[in-house]
Amino acid sequence: MAPRTPLTFAAALLLMILSGGASDLPEDSQILQVTDHRPLGATELRFRAFLQKYNREYRSREEYAHRMGIFARNLARAAEHQVLDPTAVHGVTPFSDLTEAEFEEAFTGLVTRRPEFPTAAVMEVDGLPSSFDWREKGAVTNVKIQGVCGSCWAFSTTGAVEGANFLATGKLIDLSEQQLIDCDHTCDAVKKEECNNGCRGRLMTNAYNYLLRSGGLMEEKSYPYTGRQGECKFDEGKIAVRVTNFTVIPLDEQQMMANLVRHGPLAVGLNAAFMQTYMKGLSCPLICPRKWINHGVLLVGYGA
Repeated sequence: MAPRTPLTFAAALLLMILSGGASDLPEDSQILQVTDHRPLGATELRFRAFLQKYNREYRSREEYAHRMGIFARNLARAAEHQVLDPTAVHGVTPFSDLTEAEFEEAFTGLVTRRPEFPTAAVMEVDGLPSSFDWREKGAVTNVKIQGVCGSCWAFSTTGAVEGANFLATGKLIDLSEQQLIDCDHTCDAVKKEECNNGCRGRLMTNAYNYLLRSGGLMEEKSYPYTGRQGECKFDEGKIAVRVTNFTVIPLDEQQMMANLVRHGPLAVGLNAAFMQTYMKGLSCPLICPRKWINHGVLLVGYGA
């Protein structure tokens, strides 16, 4: 759940400026088989196909029935989302047996507000290309898998740093999200209780302040991702990229486009309400309240 694809603009964006520098649910038991001979309904047939496709297993018949009920409700949600998001395709996904609360807790993690940080200067917007994609220019690493950990804020942060470092040095380095999860407990300067907390989520702005204070980020290969919070193993001698500052981009699509083109991929927050059922296509919901922003991702392009 760390997208590396063009997204519609949904929230405050954060720009990194750098200098170059040195499962799902438990699957430990077998599904209990249904022993009666009643014909299976359409929903249960689809549920069994889901179980087989995603290798899902539950501990008891009660859990099976509970998850099938959630699955049925998510089928209805997918149909609703299809109406409200007609340019995308919604349906059965690996998250179709999770409640909305379970999905948000396990796969999002951004707790956001309008940050009190320096705002980027207004940029000239004339002459911007009609479409743009940093993946085509080598500034974006491969898709990364967040797993069952509310660490989206860490992936959003590293993606922006990776892109900005590419622009600064010409080198694309895969950076460590695990360092942030284990070591960054930075709290917001205004709301002292909003502190980065590993798989329990929080803010990219806190992460940037941590990087300014700690010195920078290690490479992924030096500090690999585990998907759970552990002991901090940060080694200052293995810093790969150093951060010098960051700014907040105005909530204006033209300014977002200009900063994206001229300064690299951007860390953004979006409303992930439609993401649990999203399969493919351009997601542009007809209703998408900004106040429900809860997922940090990387904006790599716009347009076609």
